[in-house]
This record gives sequence, structure tokens and C-alpha cells, in this order.
Amino acid sequence: MATAGKNLSAFDPTTFSNCADFRIGIVVSAWNGHITNRLLEGAESALNAIGHNTANRTILEVPGAFELPLGAQQLCQKHDIDGVLAIGVVIQGETRHFDFVCSGATHGLMDVMLKYDKPVGFCLLTDNTEQQSLDRAGGKHGNKGTEAMVAVLQMLQNKLS
Repeated sequence: MATAGKNLSAFDPTTFSNCADFRIGIVVSAWNGHITNRLLEGAESALNAIGHNTANRTILEVPGAFELPLGAQQLCQKHDIDGVLAIGVVIQGETRHFDFVCSGATHGLMDVMLKYDKPVGFCLLTDNTEQQSLDRAGGKHGNKGTEAMVAVLQMLQNKLS
């Protein structure tokens, strides 16, 4: 695994001092909520660290990962949203359902990003076990919610340049 033993969630908040007023949407899956809530906390902690104005955040909960693209699209259609972070968790089961949900959500989120020319951060954990997801939601591999939010901020900064 590429990130074994690495916590990539550390970042320098001063790098994003010009991002405090961006209007950020976060779409989060209720399925596996005990994990997605931790990822959401990581995303919000990144925003708090840069001094982001909480009034410029919109959080939309959707039932599951498959609904993330529609939620992201609904946020992007609002003209007051600069970028979106999509948060979900899909854990491998006994059937191919995992493959279809992951593929549909991934392609859907990419389509939304390209259609609206707005960054759509990808925080969709696709793990084999619940423990692997927990390790990436504030565990030994850091918090992928933090990392994905930092990626959204980086893309928004790129639009400014």
C-alpha cells in the first residue's frame, strides 16, 4: 500500500491564508456514518486551521456513496459555491456491489467537476475492511478528509493564479 506508515494529513495552514473566504460545499454520505463523520471532522479542521469563515460552508448529507455525485452537482449548481468536497466510505463485501458503487460514484464526481469547472474533492474511501477505513479517518494513516480538503483548497488557489 502506497501510504503504509505515512500520515499525509499534515499541512501548513499559512499556505492557504487567501482561502478563508472561499464558499465550500461538503457532501457527506450517511452510510458508514461513524467513519464519514470522522472524515468530515478532518475536512472541517483543515478549514478551521486556515481561518475559514464557517458561514461560507454548506454541508449536505446524502444516503450513500452512490448519491455523492448528485449531491455534489446540487452544490455546484448554487452559484455561491466555489468548490466541493465529497465524503463517503464503501467497504468491500461479498458481492460485486462494491465495484458498481465505487465506479459510479467516481465517474459521477469527475463528471460534475468537469461540467461545472469547480474542484470536487475526492474523499471516497474504498477499503477491504472497516479497520482500513478507520485507519484513514483519523487513525494511523491520518485523516483523508483533511487531505482531500487541502486538495480542494489547492485547486481553488490555482484558479486565482
